[in-house]
Amino acid sequence: MIIDVLTIFPGILKGPFSESMIKRAQERGLVKIELTDLRSFARGRHRQVDDTPYGGGAGMVFKPEPLFEAVEALSGEAARVILLTPQGRTFNQALARELAREERLLLICGRYEGVDERVREALVNDEISIGDYILSGGELAAAVVIDAVVRLLPGFLEEESTAEESFSGHLLECPHYTRPPVFRGMAVPGVLLSGNHAAIAQWRRCQSLRRTWERRPDLLAKAELSPEDRQCLERLVKKDE
Repeated sequence: MIIDVLTIFPGILKGPFSESMIKRAQERGLVKIELTDLRSFARGRHRQVDDTPYGGGAGMVFKPEPLFEAVEALSGEAARVILLTPQGRTFNQALARELAREERLLLICGRYEGVDERVREALVNDEISIGDYILSGGELAAAVVIDAVVRLLPGFLEEESTAEESFSGHLLECPHYTRPPVFRGMAVPGVLLSGNHAAIAQWRRCQSLRRTWERRPDLLAKAELSPEDRQCLERLVKKDE
């Protein structure tokens, strides 16, 4: 996969992509991440990429010329062009999986009051928001999207690992423990030490349901629940009453 990021502050993103698993994914050839400074496509002595909005008002707006030239130079028609903006559809695990199937992405990091509307109309295939809050720009949102997408690429992690993560089946993950078995009086649940893999799997599933029911009950409506799952939830509800 190739991911281009168009930004006026490429330095913000150099750190996240030069460490840990994302760095190793690039070294192994699973993904190529390119950071491009939008100012390199701006004209004039001052390389201006923004201007005041027509009709007045506060703030500045990204000009269309540098964005059109940058997107056309970087992607042609091969990339899925995504604008990171609070107005976009909310990013989630399902959308991450959708994007992970693409061969090439081009992320535009919005700033100021946004971009000239003609950019949206003619260049952008999709608009994504990572939540209902405002950031200074789209760079950190781009880092979130890229991290979530790249870790789903074949060969990045063991398939079993990603399949059991939070949100993969519309459920939150179960609690996890490691050595020592007792720490400051807090003991690991005995079932995890039993060696009974069927009992462990059942416990983990029920704990996942419990955590989802307690913290994100809205997700349960989307989850595929077995009769055993429903029995577990019924026990939780009765216990809480």
